[in-house]
Amino acid sequence: MTSIPLETPVRRRRPFEGAGLGATVRAMTAEIIKLYQEDNIPWVVGYSGGKDSTATLQLVWHALAQMPDEARIKPVHVITTDTLVENPVVSAWVNRSLEVMEAKAQELGLPIRTHKLTPEITDTFWVNLIGKGYPAPRPRFRWCTERLKIKPSNSFIRRMVRQHGEAILVLGTRKAESATRARVMSAHEAKRVRERLSPNANLPNSLIYSPIESWSSDEVWMYLMQVANPWGYSNKDLLTMYQGATSDGECPLVVDSSTPSCGDSRFGCWTCTLVEKDKSMTAMVTNDAEKEWMLPLLELRNDLDLADDRSLRDFRRMHGNVQLFHDRPIPGPYTQAAREQWLRRLLQAQEAVRRNGPPDMGTIELISLAELEEIRRIWVVDKHEFEDSLPKIYVEVMGEPYPGRPLDEALPLGATEIELLAELCGDDRLHFETVRELLDVERRHRNQVRRAGLFPALEQALIRGFYTDEEDAVTHARMRKDLNDAIENISSGYLQRTASHQSDQTLFDAVNVEPGTA
Repeated sequence: MTSIPLETPVRRRRPFEGAGLGATVRAMTAEIIKLYQEDNIPWVVGYSGGKDSTATLQLVWHALAQMPDEARIKPVHVITTDTLVENPVVSAWVNRSLEVMEAKAQELGLPIRTHKLTPEITDTFWVNLIGKGYPAPRPRFRWCTERLKIKPSNSFIRRMVRQHGEAILVLGTRKAESATRARVMSAHEAKRVRERLSPNANLPNSLIYSPIESWSSDEVWMYLMQVANPWGYSNKDLLTMYQGATSDGECPLVVDSSTPSCGDSRFGCWTCTLVEKDKSMTAMVTNDAEKEWMLPLLELRNDLDLADDRSLRDFRRMHGNVQLFHDRPIPGPYTQAAREQWLRRLLQAQEAVRRNGPPDMGTIELISLAELEEIRRIWVVDKHEFEDSLPKIYVEVMGEPYPGRPLDEALPLGATEIELLAELCGDDRLHFETVRELLDVERRHRNQVRRAGLFPALEQALIRGFYTDEEDAVTHARMRKDLNDAIENISSGYLQRTASHQSDQTLFDAVNVEPGTA
C-alpha cells in the first residue's frame, strides 16, 4: 500500500521577524534619526490618510520628537494629493488630519509642514470628462492617473529639487502589497547608492526611503493600535473606517493565511472605473445605514462604468477624423447631449449629498466653480457650442442663479436664432453642428487684423461635418482604407520591380566588363 505523503505545513512568519514590536520600533527610530542627520536634503513624506502612510509618518514624527531642537535642521514636508474626486468620507478624514497635524507640529516646534496638492484645473476629472468629453477611464485609456495624482506630486518634488538640489521621498510602500510592487521595490533596492535609499526612476536627484517596506499588513495594524497617534488623531477611528470599507465588516489583527484583512480594502476616487466595482464605497453603504447618503455617488459611478457606451459617444475622434477597427468606427468623445447629462447628474448627486448627508457634507462641492467655468469655456470656445447651456443646467438643478462670471465675448446668435437654426436643420444634427461651427469660426476672426487662421479653421469645420451620418462616415473610411491599401500595393510592386531591374543591370554590367578594366 502506497503511503500518501503529508503536506508540509506552511510556517507563518512571526510578527516583526520575532524581534517584537518594541525592539523593531526602536531600531527603526534610530535608523530614521541617523538618515535625517546625515545631510541637509529635505524630506517629503507622502500621506494619504491610510494605514501605511499613517504608520510611516508616525515613525518619522516620533523620531523627530526624540531629537534635540538644534538637531532638527531641515524641513519635513508632508504632502497629500487631493484628486478632487476622493471618497468624501476619506477626504474629510484627511483634510481634518492635516489641520490637526499642522497645529500640533507648530505647538511642539517640529519642522513638519503640511501641503494639500490638487491637479491643475485643466487636468481635473470633470473638466476632462464633462468638458472635453473624455470617456470614463479604462485600462487602455488611463488618462486620469497621470493628471490627477502623478503631476501634482511630481511638480512639488521638482520644486524641492530646484530649491535644494535634491529631495528624499519617504513613502509607506510595502513589498507585501503585491507581487508587482515587490518586484519593483527589489529592482530599485539593487540600485541603491546609499544605505536604505533607492533611486527614483521618474524624478532625477530624488531618492526614496521606505521605512516599513518589509512589514506585513498585520504588523502595520499592530503598530497603529499599540502606539498612539502623536498628532492627536485616533488610529482606532482609522481602523473603524477600514472596517466599514471591508465587505465582511471585520479587520482582524491576528489571522491565518485564509482570513482576509481589511488592509485589502482600497480607498480612492469614487469615480474610478478602472476597477470592476467600488468595493470600499459599496461596503460603507452596506455596513452603515448612516452612509446611505453616498448612494447617488455610487449610482453615478456605476452609470459611468458602461460596458458599451457607443450610444453616448461621437463616431468621430476628438479632431473629427473617423478611424475603423474591425470595420467599426472607434468611438470618440462624449456627445454634447451626453456631456450635458453627466453635468446634470453630477449636480443632482451634489444636491442629494448636501441634503441627506451629515452636517459636514452640507457644503460639499463635487465640482468646483472653477471647474464649471473651465467646462463652460471649453463648450463655448473650443467646441463652438454657443448655446451656452451650462448656466441653464446649473439653474435647473440647483434652483439658484449661476455664480460664474459673464462670458468675455458676445455669442454669434441669440437663443431665438439658435432655436430657428435647429428648426431649419431638423433631425440633421451634423448639419446643425457644422453650420454652428462655421458661424462661430467666422465671428472669431471677424475683428482680427490678420485673419490668417480663418480658412484652415473653416476647412477643419467642413471636414468634421462632411458626413451625412455614421453609416456614411464608415463608407468613406472604408473607401479611404481600400485606396490606401491599393496605393501601398502599387508602391510595393514598383519598388520590387525597380530593385529587380537594378539587380539585372548590375549583373549585365559585371558580365560585359571591357578587357583590361577589371
